[in-house]
Amino acid sequence: MYSVLKLPRHNFLGPSKCSPASFLGPSKCSPASAIIGCYPAGMRVFTGFVIVCLTAVGVLPAKAQELGAKLSAAAIERTQHRVTYDPAYIALAYPGGDVAADRGVCADVVIRVLRAANIDLQRLVHEDMQAAFSAYPKHWGLSRPDANIDHRRVPNLETYFTRRGARLAPSTDPADYLPGDIVAWNLRGEAGWLPHVGIVTDTIAASGRPMLVHNIGAGPQLEDVLFDWQITGRYRLSSLAANPCSAPLPKEGACAGRARRRAQ
Repeated sequence: MYSVLKLPRHNFLGPSKCSPASFLGPSKCSPASAIIGCYPAGMRVFTGFVIVCLTAVGVLPAKAQELGAKLSAAAIERTQHRVTYDPAYIALAYPGGDVAADRGVCADVVIRVLRAANIDLQRLVHEDMQAAFSAYPKHWGLSRPDANIDHRRVPNLETYFTRRGARLAPSTDPADYLPGDIVAWNLRGEAGWLPHVGIVTDTIAASGRPMLVHNIGAGPQLEDVLFDWQITGRYRLSSLAANPCSAPLPKEGACAGRARRRAQ
């Protein structure tokens, strides 16, 4: 099964964990990077067109519902775990590192849910920060990436998703929020800054709004909180595989400019 995307060939020439040869042959991508990061086996480049094998890429529009359903189910499953809210800095294994199963913050909900789909945000965020550290927030006074904590910070996740082309336009329509979407908020609104993040599920509340799984202090909870706080971003991972700017962006260019425009 194939999909034809009319995209300029040069958009696929960004740095990647895939070697240049892998664009025309067997992939060296992991399952995670096949979803977020590069274009794996099954790709054939022709003048003005790219033909992508859907089974190789794994997530194109035809597969968006499948991924969203998987993330939604994984998010709801997280509510079965007793987790104490604990923002302590912990040295982690890499890649695939995690804090103790009974500890975590809001970002750890997202990290654990995405790992159910073989997406390791620890590795992906760290590699992107190594390539483009200056593109990330400077709130914490760091001079270099830190794989122990970077992916556990909501502003870094928002930056990563934006750079991957996953950021969606703002919306106050509940119907625009689909299962698997990631929503980030500022809990303090105009009064200050306190980032938070959760995942949209396929459960609909009595209000008609989709319910989200998030951890605001009492462990992972399924709640009707979509519009309770100021939304700073919404993201849909299924857009990444079809986006020509999903490869790492270590310097300014067409893809970086596109990411900035989406963020505005």
